[in-house]
Amino acid sequence: MTSNITAAELKQIIFDLPLDDLIALDAEISEQIASKAMMQLAETGFQEWNELEEDIYQFLGEKEFSRQS
Repeated sequence: MTSNITAAELKQIIFDLPLDDLIALDAEISEQIASKAMMQLAETGFQEWNELEEDIYQFLGEKEFSRQS
């Protein structure tokens, strides 16, 4: 289901929620933010794996191959 609700309208709906619902929503949003932040952090930590200079297994394989020749 697609809805054409603006950010301002959504904000007003959220602020009109009962306190218990608002607290629960806050907890869920905080969890989502933390999860996404950790995923982004982990993603940057693995960027070096995409660099050819960091491909130690390829280097070791070439070294082994040159020993056999």
